[in-house]
Amino acid sequence: MSAFAFRGGPVLTLDAKGRITVPARHRDVLMATVSGQMVVSKNPDGCLSLYPLPVWEQFEAELLKLPLEAEGWRRLYVGSATDVEIDSASRVLVPPELRVWAGLEREVKFMGVGSNFELWDSARYEARETALIAAGRPEVLRNLVIR
Repeated sequence: MSAFAFRGGPVLTLDAKGRITVPARHRDVLMATVSGQMVVSKNPDGCLSLYPLPVWEQFEAELLKLPLEAEGWRRLYVGSATDVEIDSASRVLVPPELRVWAGLEREVKFMGVGSNFELWDSARYEARETALIAAGRPEVLRNLVIR
């Protein structure tokens, strides 16, 4: 289980070189715990996942244990994984091929989702969220009780 618990995040602007500025509340934790070392990878939901290095290493180790029939999924994640680092201006460079794959052009939703982040094209995320809500909440969520 990861020691990280990231939640939410803003819509950011991708600069001309393909960099995004890591929000201060997340940057401070990432610099203190992993010296800004991250891994970005394709996510089959149509976005990119951005992992603190130790979280990625744990995920990758589990992927490598999977049986041969999971080879395509292992290739998707591990084959697209790229080491990135938070620079002195608090930015992360998103590799061009991954930006194209995820449709990241200008407005990027930088979303903490537990132990990692997701980077979504803002319009793609809004469309996906609208479809999700239109489909209705599953029973497990309707019956969720907060104590």
